[in-house]
Amino acid sequence: MSPAATATTADPTDTYDAATDTPTDVHPAEPATRRSAIRDALAQRNYRIYVMGQAVSNTGNWFQSIALDWLVLQLTHSSAAVGVTMALQFLPMLLFGMYGGVLADRYPRRRILIATQSTAGVLTACLAALTLTGRETVWEIWAIALLGGIVFMVDNPTRQAFLHDLVDSEHISSVVALNGAVFHSTRLVGPALAGVLIGALGCGWAFVINALCFLGPLVSLFTLSVGNTVRTAGASRGKGEIRAALRYVRRHRDIAATIALVGVVGTFGLNFPVVLTGMAQDVFHGNATYYGFFNVMLAVGSVTGALLSAGRPKTPLRGLALGAVGFGAAQALAALMPGVAVFAVVLVAMGGFNLAFQALANSSVQLSSDPALRGRVMSLYMLVFVGGTPIGAPIVGAVTAHEGARAGMLFCGAVPMLAALCLLGALAVRDGAGLRRACTA
Repeated sequence: MSPAATATTADPTDTYDAATDTPTDVHPAEPATRRSAIRDALAQRNYRIYVMGQAVSNTGNWFQSIALDWLVLQLTHSSAAVGVTMALQFLPMLLFGMYGGVLADRYPRRRILIATQSTAGVLTACLAALTLTGRETVWEIWAIALLGGIVFMVDNPTRQAFLHDLVDSEHISSVVALNGAVFHSTRLVGPALAGVLIGALGCGWAFVINALCFLGPLVSLFTLSVGNTVRTAGASRGKGEIRAALRYVRRHRDIAATIALVGVVGTFGLNFPVVLTGMAQDVFHGNATYYGFFNVMLAVGSVTGALLSAGRPKTPLRGLALGAVGFGAAQALAALMPGVAVFAVVLVAMGGFNLAFQALANSSVQLSSDPALRGRVMSLYMLVFVGGTPIGAPIVGAVTAHEGARAGMLFCGAVPMLAALCLLGALAVRDGAGLRRACTA
């Protein structure tokens, strides 16, 4: 394992190489095949243990995701209400997300994750109890969704930064891609089984399964070898912690542009629960099984996209923008498909572009960030990625409710595609100006 970073200043610059725009402690992996990159990442014992726990947890999360969306839709008969449910889950990230990154930089990350996973399991058990006893109301569901969002606000940036406690920097791009592959591999099973289970027994038992699945990450976190886990230096305490991270991102324009593009994609492009429930019920006249099937098709493409991005070093900003264009175009095309079969095929392409973009953007920001600020930078990344959902989900829900599911899905694809095209135009102007300066020098 690489030695832990020791920089603890509020506004660190001494570990950053301005000439190459990379942290000095990051050594990108030598060119290798994707297979060898994945094999090398899985050779790390702590990461193997961790990712097995995440696989169990992710399977349960898909059960809950499908059940929660469908339960709200059945209680309210409104796609807008599904959008509100999504918004509440991510509202704390929007309002206070960077404080989660401060905690991730200051305290032992494994202890934070044990606390967040335990709390999330208790909240899920409460949701299961309400549903199985027939006492659930949309207001109670929204309250639990908001509490879960508070847990997520701390848990997610901590998990992002925790990867550096498990593997060397040279493996980060591979493990980010592998995490995406594992997450969406469970999507191949979770939504389909959830759809069958909900149809047969109701949503309550899906929540029970998810509550039990929280044992997976908890066991793995307790099993990790503490002696082999790299610990980064805690963030200095003070009022300048968040401002230091914001100044750092502002100074490094490629990081700032990547985070901005991720924010647009996350806010407007990833409202799948809103548009896919609408497509399943209103356009194709199906039930929860259709919704589960659509999620499986997304997962097929997502696993492929994640594996193709494994082992890649930092990706140029132009490549990330092209990935966002592909994702937006695929989603807009899916909105126009006339039947379930062709719709499902386009969902596969959409999932591939989506996960390749996410994995490459995530690893690029992580590899470009100073270790002493990484938790806060990644909390900003996650803030714009999922924190925009309280803004985007109600808008998409309203469009879907008033104009139909096809219009809502078309909107979700068009906005990220236009934002990425604008970024490509700005890069072309910047490169042209640089070329003119070089020619006249």
